[in-house]
Amino acid sequence: MTHDLLVARAQGRFLATRMLASVGAALAISLAMGAVANASSGLVGRLAQVPAAAPLARALGVAQPTITPAVVTRELRWVGRDIDGDGAADFANPTGKAPRTFDAYGSGAFGASRDGGVRHHEGVDYAAEAGQPVTAPMSGYVTKIGYAYAGDSDLQFVEITNPALGYEARVFYIDASVEVGDAVALGAPIGKAHTLQHKYPGGMTDHVHLEVAETGKRLDATELIVARLVEVPETTAD
Repeated sequence: MTHDLLVARAQGRFLATRMLASVGAALAISLAMGAVANASSGLVGRLAQVPAAAPLARALGVAQPTITPAVVTRELRWVGRDIDGDGAADFANPTGKAPRTFDAYGSGAFGASRDGGVRHHEGVDYAAEAGQPVTAPMSGYVTKIGYAYAGDSDLQFVEITNPALGYEARVFYIDASVEVGDAVALGAPIGKAHTLQHKYPGGMTDHVHLEVAETGKRLDATELIVARLVEVPETTAD
């Protein structure tokens, strides 16, 4: 074999090796660029889920995820004060409704003017629907059942005394379902609300009159039973 032929073959093998190396390098670069692109896309996608990075994600043209805000429901609840410090409420709203405001007969607030200022309202009127259950505003013993007005046997009151707390409560304008001597728990039924439309025609809001006293001194029940907005967990149907 001639010297020139040997040289030509050697040059051919060298060129083939160089071409294979170039192809391999190009393939490796292509694979690396693809991996970087995929990683970048994933990173940008993750950025889109971070609120602070949302502007950057929008600038890169990444679709924004849909975020549904949590639904928070709040209800007005009546929370009784804890007098004895045991961590449990000692008072409760007898009707579960707000105090009577102003109507044709004046205000139902504690201390409101009565009889042209001659006297003051000694209790708090809690709105009620005639016939609805009325519950004990505190625990104790039923010490008296009487009539709100002399000669009117339709409108009764129930007196509850709690010797341990030193408090007394009277709930007026109800049809009593308890008897003197009964022990009643906080929030237990003691009767039903009676309509006031016959006694006070022309604009009186039906209500229950609550008087609370400590060692004989009348107190404002709204300082013992406080209205609060409480978050209520959202319930879903099964």
